[in-house]
Amino acid sequence: MIGRLNGVLLEKTPPLVLIDVNGVGYECEVPMSTFYNLPAIGDKVVLLTQFIVREDAQLLYGFGSERERATFRQLLKVNGVGAKSALSILSGLSVDDLVQAVALQDTALLTRVPGVGKKTAERLLLELRDKFSIEGVSASQGAAAKSAGADVLNALLALGYNEREALAAVKQLPPDAAVADGIKFALKSLSKT
Repeated sequence: MIGRLNGVLLEKTPPLVLIDVNGVGYECEVPMSTFYNLPAIGDKVVLLTQFIVREDAQLLYGFGSERERATFRQLLKVNGVGAKSALSILSGLSVDDLVQAVALQDTALLTRVPGVGKKTAERLLLELRDKFSIEGVSASQGAAAKSAGADVLNALLALGYNEREALAAVKQLPPDAAVADGIKFALKSLSKT
């Protein structure tokens, strides 16, 4: 198994990169979050990798962080999610956004990722809910906490905040906050930024 590549970046064409490791060129597909953080062509690069052997191909996927690779591996365990879908999810959402969506059981956020339909989003939320946790809020907590966080998120989106701002504000909520208090707290934190 190939677990890590350390070499010189020769080519980068989204989502494919070519890395020269001591004279051997490795083609590797990366999520866009990793792609945007790659150095210039000709510079040294280190990627953590996941090697997948299929009946018709041998594929190498690269990641800028261990957290991204671990999330990719977790996504592969979900029934009906293959490597391409997992890569698409990590390209469309940051790991933090994915964890937040799972914690809040937010199918709407997942269905915005190209290639993820409602059924796939529901399956992801179901199978990942015990696998991820966020600061003070675990995905297996009671429905009331999930519902309150989702309600606060929806209220912020309705007020015109973008998803990233709204998710960041919801992450800062105390775990036991009621919806009204959560909205007030989130608006205060958003007004400071």
